[in-house]
Amino acid sequence: MSFPIPHPPQMSNKGNYVVSLSQFTRWLAGVAENDYGVEIYPGFAGSQLLLSEEANSLDPWGNKVHSVQGVVTNEVGLTKDFHMKSSFEPGMAFRAKVTLLAEGAHGSLSKQAISLYKLRKESEPQTYGIGLKEVWRVEPEKHNPGEVVHTMGWPLGSQTYGGGWIYHMDGGLVSLGLVIGLDYKNPYLSPYRELQRFKHHPYFRALLSNGERLSYGARVLNEGGLQSVPKLNFPGGALIGCSAGFVNVAKIKGTHNAMKSGMLAAEAAWVAVHPAAESEFETAANLESYDTALHNSWVHSDLHEVRNLRPSFNTGLGIWGGIAYSGIDSLFLKGRVPWTFKHGEVENPSSTHASLDASHTERAAAHQPIDYPPFEAPLSTDLMTSVALTGTNHAENQPIHLRVVKTTKFIEEVVQKRQEGNLAVGAGLDAVKTEAEASSDKELVEEELEARRKHVQVNVGEYAGLLGRACPAGVYEYVADEEKGAVSGGWNGHKLVINSQNCIHCKLCDVKVPTQDITWTVPEGGGGPKYSIT
Repeated sequence: MSFPIPHPPQMSNKGNYVVSLSQFTRWLAGVAENDYGVEIYPGFAGSQLLLSEEANSLDPWGNKVHSVQGVVTNEVGLTKDFHMKSSFEPGMAFRAKVTLLAEGAHGSLSKQAISLYKLRKESEPQTYGIGLKEVWRVEPEKHNPGEVVHTMGWPLGSQTYGGGWIYHMDGGLVSLGLVIGLDYKNPYLSPYRELQRFKHHPYFRALLSNGERLSYGARVLNEGGLQSVPKLNFPGGALIGCSAGFVNVAKIKGTHNAMKSGMLAAEAAWVAVHPAAESEFETAANLESYDTALHNSWVHSDLHEVRNLRPSFNTGLGIWGGIAYSGIDSLFLKGRVPWTFKHGEVENPSSTHASLDASHTERAAAHQPIDYPPFEAPLSTDLMTSVALTGTNHAENQPIHLRVVKTTKFIEEVVQKRQEGNLAVGAGLDAVKTEAEASSDKELVEEELEARRKHVQVNVGEYAGLLGRACPAGVYEYVADEEKGAVSGGWNGHKLVINSQNCIHCKLCDVKVPTQDITWTVPEGGGGPKYSIT
């Protein structure tokens, strides 16, 4: 059963365009390169922040700190166990007076900056959703260019936040998808299986019959809104776009705010660097004027009006309570109330539950496995068939970019200690053995084994191997451990296998894993999904 309900006025799309963001950004890149001389390096991944040798600046809270002086690309030509290939090339340092981080939600460099400079000191934790999308070519008589449909409820339960969309694009294409709040409780939930079940609704059966699925993709997105926007500037740079978290949840859009934040940051950067010489790094650039300008702009107003909508779903009334409050607030109050709801707090940020969304996950013993319907190809298919549509590709025999290590530990070893730290931390036993031999520190191997054992013990023993279902690309598996943990880091007959070649860079694992010990880092070169029409 389905029925229409009044939608928030912010969801109105009259006068908007339905476009492929992949195609739009490629067009913008061409304009930047050809018309303005901007240099773009798509085959190089920024893996670390380049910090000053000395503590030469003050962070936003007045503490003496090392400033950001650019980024460092990752080394290429390493084997999975960190041995050099004949093609080895060291990482390159790109020095800059101002470094603007625009990586999208939960970016790896943004996490480093937020952690190093405590940019969330005065804001609430970020909360995320996972968006899964498909693009279909439908029969001409079913295609209505410009039509937009939003859904709530089915296939999700009353205690799980989320909703779907259908956008009729140009050329007979239809974009459809599902967003699920990552604060969901049931560890047996599979976002991918929910998307496939979503399409079993009679509406989709009729729309997609005799159609052709062309593309699949997934990505986490910010849902925290204004409450979760951190301090935007740090010594030598700033956060822009979804690195900061400017998505308007009511509109289900953030591109407009991301673009405006980039404009404001560019204006502040111009003032910071002009007319200083490019080689002048003695004093770190201060972009506090950007933080002020952003909060004085319509971006702040856009987010302030809808700040209470997303957290209104976090009550015992579930989705129905959220719909009721959001309807009243968006239609009548329009955010003009003296209160601001909180998303909640991480009880102990130093514990395994450092993520707000991960802390909402309940143990498997409190839930029953979900009985998903069988696939009905071509309407719904198995996961690997969908992953093939992403075009994801990673070079063979390269270091695993999904590290089994807490982010704070990774930053300490790789960013702050630099060459003196364990650069292979979390990258697997063989990689750490190579690093241990180079540093003559044999304890590194046992630390790696113990970290893996603890990960498997908690995630299998208490959460029924959540990542094996949650990952929308089939990266994580908890399989039988024939070596009984002695050299595999397994526990109770199970071990973790990471199929990093499948990764589509959605960042869900980093956000949702209950133990908060998966740190997503950049893979070698330009590896990853090759989205073209999503």
